[in-house]
Amino acid sequence: MSLIVHHLNNSRSQRVLWLLEELELPYEISHYQRDAVTNLAPPELKAVHPLGKSPLLEEDGVVIEESGAIVQHLIDAYGKGRFAPAPGDALRHLQWMHWAEGSAMTPILLQLYTSRLGEAAAPLQPRIAEQLQSHFAYLESELRPSGHFVGDDWSGADVMLSFPAEIAVMQGQGAAYPKLADFVARVHARPAWQRAREKGGAYYGF
Repeated sequence: MSLIVHHLNNSRSQRVLWLLEELELPYEISHYQRDAVTNLAPPELKAVHPLGKSPLLEEDGVVIEESGAIVQHLIDAYGKGRFAPAPGDALRHLQWMHWAEGSAMTPILLQLYTSRLGEAAAPLQPRIAEQLQSHFAYLESELRPSGHFVGDDWSGADVMLSFPAEIAVMQGQGAAYPKLADFVARVHARPAWQRAREKGGAYYGF
């Protein structure tokens, strides 16, 4: 087995490194740096995949794209039950795995892109802000008493949802969403996350 993570700094591929560390799998990292002016991925990533996006997981020469697919594949192929939901939680887990990259990322990306437009983006800002707060509030309300999004232990859904939760904290929303802030703090306290952070490099100030 050969696993290579094509890892872009300050990106969602940090979650893949975290999961690989949790599952104690051997892997290599191929590092890519964002353009200092545009913040875009370098063209070298297009040599791996035509869209030039990260994360990409190369497994024995086969390139796997999309964070959710990578996380699910690693859990199914190598997890041995770790980070997998209990049978009764499978549907909830499936929904959260898709929600993290579907619903959650839409307002986050809109905010990122329109922030470069200055006053031209002003008409869109109230709607984007409302959607961000709506999604963060929904995440806050759905955290279980156990501190997880599915069941009472760590799962792939927690890995996927760590990114939007981190965005909320990074944007100074920790006081408004204390359960999300606590969730992020517990993620970052895990030795596996800290090892991934050390190997992956600086990550949105964390």
